[in-house]
Amino acid sequence: MAEWAFVALGSNMGDREAVLREAKRHIAALEGTEVIAASAVEETEPLGPIPQSHYLNQMLLLRTILGPRDLLEALLAIERRMGRVRAERWGPRVIDLDIVRYDAVNLHEPGLDLPHPELPHRGFWQRELAELLPHVA
Repeated sequence: MAEWAFVALGSNMGDREAVLREAKRHIAALEGTEVIAASAVEETEPLGPIPQSHYLNQMLLLRTILGPRDLLEALLAIERRMGRVRAERWGPRVIDLDIVRYDAVNLHEPGLDLPHPELPHRGFWQRELAELLPHVA
């Protein structure tokens, strides 16, 4: 059965708008996954202690048959395919893909917490989520 998932996209390297479009195409191509809606793109200051460029952020609302762990693994594979190298925490990145919420699931496993533990601390995620919630039927 398909579930609702909210996936955050962020980029602060290269042609950020093109990167977000490419990530959205890859996500839409995932098995049993449909992009239902996308939030507006928002520019934000970087988080963390490392000086770097501003981010472009967007959130997608998905319907997917992939479970939370399978969706996470697929998103990490997209990041790698798009050139993401995980060098330092809070460092610049060509693409960052995070599951913010997965239906009403509360999950705490190694490497996967749902809802995302940073949701209460990221106003831009809260705004993007609020923009997408009306599309959940």
